[in-house]
Amino acid sequence: MSAWLFRLALLLVWLLSTLADRLWWTHFNSIPAWDQADYLNSALDHGRALGFLPGGGWQGWDALLDLSPKIPPLASLVNGSVMALAGDAPAQAAWTLSLWHGLLLLAVAAWALELRRPRPAARAFALLAAVLVALAPALLDLRSDYVLELPLTATVTLALWRLGCWWDPQRGGRWHQAFTAALTCLLALLVKQSALLVLLPALAWAAVQALRRGAGRRVQLLAGLALILAGVLPWLRHNWITTLGGTNRAVLESAAREGDPGPLSLQGWLWYPRLLPEQLGGVVLAVGLAGLLLWSWQRWRLGPGSPLRGALGPGAEAHDDRLAWCWLLISLVAGWVFTGLSPNKDDRYIAPLLPALLLLLTRGWWQWGVWCQQRWPQHSPWLPAVLLVLGVGAGTEAGAEAQLSRLKDRQQGPLEAIVRRAGGATAGADPTTLIVVPSTADLNQHNVSYYGRRGGGHLVGRQLGSSRRDREPVLARAEWVVLAEGDQGSVRKSARKLDQAVRNSGVFALVEQFPRSGGDSYSLWKRRADSPAAPGFVERFPALAQGLAAGPEGLDPLFSAVATEHMLDGHFLYRQPLRRQARARLAQNPNDAQARWTLALLSVLANRPAEASAQFAALEQVLPANPWPSAYRAVVTIAGWNPWRAAAITSAARQRHGEQPLLIALDDLSAVLSGALWRVPSALQSIPNAVKSVESELQDQASS
Repeated sequence: MSAWLFRLALLLVWLLSTLADRLWWTHFNSIPAWDQADYLNSALDHGRALGFLPGGGWQGWDALLDLSPKIPPLASLVNGSVMALAGDAPAQAAWTLSLWHGLLLLAVAAWALELRRPRPAARAFALLAAVLVALAPALLDLRSDYVLELPLTATVTLALWRLGCWWDPQRGGRWHQAFTAALTCLLALLVKQSALLVLLPALAWAAVQALRRGAGRRVQLLAGLALILAGVLPWLRHNWITTLGGTNRAVLESAAREGDPGPLSLQGWLWYPRLLPEQLGGVVLAVGLAGLLLWSWQRWRLGPGSPLRGALGPGAEAHDDRLAWCWLLISLVAGWVFTGLSPNKDDRYIAPLLPALLLLLTRGWWQWGVWCQQRWPQHSPWLPAVLLVLGVGAGTEAGAEAQLSRLKDRQQGPLEAIVRRAGGATAGADPTTLIVVPSTADLNQHNVSYYGRRGGGHLVGRQLGSSRRDREPVLARAEWVVLAEGDQGSVRKSARKLDQAVRNSGVFALVEQFPRSGGDSYSLWKRRADSPAAPGFVERFPALAQGLAAGPEGLDPLFSAVATEHMLDGHFLYRQPLRRQARARLAQNPNDAQARWTLALLSVLANRPAEASAQFAALEQVLPANPWPSAYRAVVTIAGWNPWRAAAITSAARQRHGEQPLLIALDDLSAVLSGALWRVPSALQSIPNAVKSVESELQDQASS
């Protein structure tokens, strides 16, 4: 097969796949559920931040990094850019999935070309691998599901291919290979940090081998790692606290909540293998595994010195690149082990390894063509191709059935009508927060926000009702509320009580009721004109911020109030007026402590540690006898990755305020983070003591 014919055939595979995907999307027309709407919101946010979509504009790098507090921003940047070109409807936004699928096919075909020698003989093999990837039910499902697993799978596959090219002891070790390997690893990590489950063991293996192969490889390794760190650190430095918290909730807490099997249990190790027939298709898996057994049997039967070895033809093991197959197997097995060790299990999490597994199964399929050539040599020009086409045709059945069954599970509902009735999806409309009490696949805070902000709109949804404490703030402050009649979805009993409180309070008036399937309905409620909202958060915030001066006892009421306010005010409209008021007060009196506390807390909530540190430094001068400004300043300085400065702050604070447990702990912690490892024993003692001291203060406050 010529190079041009191969490229045209690969392009045809992508075009046919894209055509099938677009036909599916035209018939799907479903409301995006929780995760899908969340990722659509992220794409919308990033498209607005780049100035590509109406309703936003460029406001600097910090504002851009604010939009990705838990997951890196690359996929959302690409998806938001495509959304600006294709449109912001779910089916239009899904065009980005076709682009990610094209990248996946390109990476798989390129990797397959490395597995066979010579290259002209490898092109048919690479094309077969691309076809099997295009037909795999799990990957077909990801092409019609707006989540991050498809871009993650594409970039991880690309990274493994380029990393293997650089690792190759014979043809690797060149600078352009090191650069492309590092760049593709960086791209995968900037899509989703779970790429580490697959890339970390592969990187470790490649690094160990590079350290053994001379100074040139070692320099390339260091340069590549420097490139990866330089690309990841700006985002990680800005969002490391929220990333750690989000990862803990998504991995550890989610695994415990869902009852996933332990990583070392037999059930845990069998979790992903049992999914393979459904994810890859029974025909593809069975034929591929049988072909691999046939290949192994022929290798054993002929032996390395057999004169019949060349009779295996162009598909024979003699034409395989042993080192390339070694890299694929190491990457696949190591990545599988690391993924299996992750406590949280989900069908999608194994997706980045499926292309490598399909490459291995493609070798089994290829071996059946070789066997046919041996068995019926007079028909060798056409019989293997016919049999492979028939087998691939049979393998499409599983994917087609899965996609057709999903069409029957479409989520339909009056979401768009509800959002428009509340003033969403309208360019130039005032920022609005719609309180969402139910949580169903067709109506939840995520898809309310997505539909409410389409077309330049400014309506966001926020979920309240998970706690009994939500009742009073909603009745006092909320303007718009949506309730459900019938199925409430995945909510607690407290949400049902909030539902009844809204209906019976007399504060809200029914605007409209929207029927949904099954005879149930949703209802939209608006605050009555004769029941004005209570004074806003702007009036309460300064006093709450000044409560920080009292130490731990001021934290709980403060952050409880902030958490509720961020649900009632999804646009954070309280921040700008407070900032103006505080600056006006400081213009009149630079020593105004309340204004300083207000600006410091606003900086903390906005994730601006340098600005917060400056305000706490001013408070150290205004309140020289209070140790808490120094403690807070040290904390935000550590959060800003400047432990050396934090060590100087805590050392000076200890001299001014004496040996207080929290200051001692912060001093030890900042010193250790600065490189003073000899203070680890002291930190191991002082940090628990500080925790006990804070807990004791809180208990004393509660008892009083």
